[in-house]
Amino acid sequence: MTSSRPEAPASPWFHPAGSAARGDWMLDLGTPDSITEVPGWQHTGLRVADLSPGQTLTLDAQEEERIVVPLTGSFTVEVAGASYELAGRPSVFHGPTDVLYTGVRQALTIGSAQGGRVAVASAPAAAEHPVRHLSVQEVPLELRGAGVCSRQVHNFGTPATLEADRFIVCEVLTPAGNWSSYPPHKHDEEAEGETALEEIYYFEMQTAKDMPVPTPEEGGPDAMGYQRVYASDEREIDVTAEVRSGDVVLVPYGWHGPAMTPPGHDMYYLNVMAGPGPVREWLISDDPHHGWIRRTWERQDIDPRLPFSG
Repeated sequence: MTSSRPEAPASPWFHPAGSAARGDWMLDLGTPDSITEVPGWQHTGLRVADLSPGQTLTLDAQEEERIVVPLTGSFTVEVAGASYELAGRPSVFHGPTDVLYTGVRQALTIGSAQGGRVAVASAPAAAEHPVRHLSVQEVPLELRGAGVCSRQVHNFGTPATLEADRFIVCEVLTPAGNWSSYPPHKHDEEAEGETALEEIYYFEMQTAKDMPVPTPEEGGPDAMGYQRVYASDEREIDVTAEVRSGDVVLVPYGWHGPAMTPPGHDMYYLNVMAGPGPVREWLISDDPHHGWIRRTWERQDIDPRLPFSG
C-alpha cells in the first residue's frame, strides 16, 4: 500500500513515525541526547517500542519519573526488585488499560511473552513517590465535550488519580469525524488560571469499525488525522500536521487544537505534559476567538459511539 501522506517540511515539532527511532525504540524522545535537536525542550519525554514475543528492553535509572502504558498486548515490568503484570489490551481502541508508575531513579525491564507495543512516558523529576500499579478499574474514564466535539479521556496520570512529581499523562480517543483538543487552548505561562506545560501528542489511527475497509484496488487503509499548533504570543510556531499511527507532535507553547479526525478514521493520542512551575496542575486558557464553542455543548448530547471498549 502506498500512503497518500504529503512530504512534510522539516520541523522540530513534528516527528513522523520512524523519524525519531533509536536502537530498539521506534520512538525515543526520552533521553537528553535524543532531543537535543528540539530547541528548548526539557520537561517531557516519550519512548515507544514494538516487542517481539519473549523480547525484553531495559531502561537504566535516571533522574526522571516514568509511567509504563501498554498500547497493544500484555507486559511484565520489573522495577525496584518486584515484578508487575500489566494485562494491557488488544489495541488502544479497546478502552483503558492498567499502567505502572515507576517513581524516580528506578531501572526497569519490560518484557512480553506474546509481543506487543508499549509506551514509556517520562519527565525529569526529583521527589520520590511509590511505585504504583493502577488496575484498569482504577482508571477514570471521562467523556468530554458533546456532539462532534465528543471524545473519551483516560485520566490515569492526572493529579487527581496519580501521586507523582512533575508529569501529567492521559490518553484521548476521538470517533471518526469528530474534533478533539478543541477549542484551541494553551498552557505556556505561569499566570492566574494557567500553568506552563510542554506537551507531547503521540498518535495512533484506525479505520472506524462501522466503515468498510478499503480494498487494495482502492488504495488500502490509510487512516489519518490532523493536528494544529499556532502562536499565542511573539514566539513563532506554525504546525498543521497530517498525522498517522506512530507520529508525534510536540507543543512547546502556543495555541494547540483541534486534533481532527476525518470521517472513516478513529483517532487515539497519548498526552505527556510537564513544566517548570511549582504546581502539578493542568490549567489552560482558551483561544478567545473559539472558547465560546463550549457553551454550545449544553444543548447537545455526547456522541453515542462513545465509550470505546472491548
